[in-house]
Amino acid sequence: MAGMTSHERFTRMFQHREADRVAMWDFPWPGTLRRWRNEGMPADASYEDYFDVDKVSRVVVDNSPRYPEHTIEENEEFKVITTSWGGTQRDFKDQDSTPEFIGYTIVDWDTWTAAKARMTPTPERIPWDHLKTNYEKWRKEGHWILGDLWFSFNQLTSYVVGMERFLMYLIEEPELCKDMLLYSLDVNLKLLEMAWDAGYTFDMLNIRDDMGYKHAQFFSLKTYREIIRPSHQKAVDWAHNRGIKTRLHSCGYIMPLLPEIVDVGFDALHPMEVKAGMNPQEVKSRYGDRLVLHGGFNAVLWKDRDAITAEMERLLPVLKQSSGYVFAADHSIPNDVSLENMSTIIALAKKLGSF
Repeated sequence: MAGMTSHERFTRMFQHREADRVAMWDFPWPGTLRRWRNEGMPADASYEDYFDVDKVSRVVVDNSPRYPEHTIEENEEFKVITTSWGGTQRDFKDQDSTPEFIGYTIVDWDTWTAAKARMTPTPERIPWDHLKTNYEKWRKEGHWILGDLWFSFNQLTSYVVGMERFLMYLIEEPELCKDMLLYSLDVNLKLLEMAWDAGYTFDMLNIRDDMGYKHAQFFSLKTYREIIRPSHQKAVDWAHNRGIKTRLHSCGYIMPLLPEIVDVGFDALHPMEVKAGMNPQEVKSRYGDRLVLHGGFNAVLWKDRDAITAEMERLLPVLKQSSGYVFAADHSIPNDVSLENMSTIIALAKKLGSF
């Protein structure tokens, strides 16, 4: 089975069949890539090519209200911008972090109704030129291709409405929350369907929805069932009706939600954030026959070669049992990980992850 393509390897992971090795798909921060290039990785080399890990490409469409985007302020440290979702955020230039979210246009039913009127699923929202240029190469090289979604609790709270406001609305205005989730999803799916029908098919639907923080979730199981789950179910059903897989990304502690997530029909789970209290070995034991597991290696340890090596030797043989595992950190790879450490980690993952 030597020399499998990423598509072949991921396909076997989702079939819970052995491949040449586990799939390997991770997310270095931009500052991490800058560090590695300063330490010897060629400037023109991609992370995937340099380390010979799996290649994952994306079909991304624009379901936003298309509010005007412009720069409000810029200096050597940061840039303050407005976004197509009506948000105002501070993006830091040298610091690897999420943006600082400052303000929002969408704050209630009236502003949401106005935004909906701008969210029309029309063909110009699809990056046709990008797909025409790259899609054939992705397929020829055996990439695993995603259809990306932008509709979730996580994305609405961070980029669209604001965390505090949306959490209050889950109790005070549940119908508004459901409408935001389902309408954003519906526009996204209609656009992906246009791309699909034009021949740009993909292998997996990618749902990003951070629903937990340290040792707890942002909402109750009841709230998940009544407000969040209907949009998850619609996305999963759409994918399965087209014969493709689904992956849920959710940072934080979400163990109490996993029975629901499995029941919805998600096929894969990422990242099993150890720092937040997730136990990848427990997740494997309880759900490894139904979920492909992705991640689970504490990113805090990656700067310490001895610590991450010991953790990999302990945990990776367990996670790869019966296949169905994709190697990665439990979060994006931070910029305290040296190129030398990353090279050691990749080599060991290929060794321990071989079948």
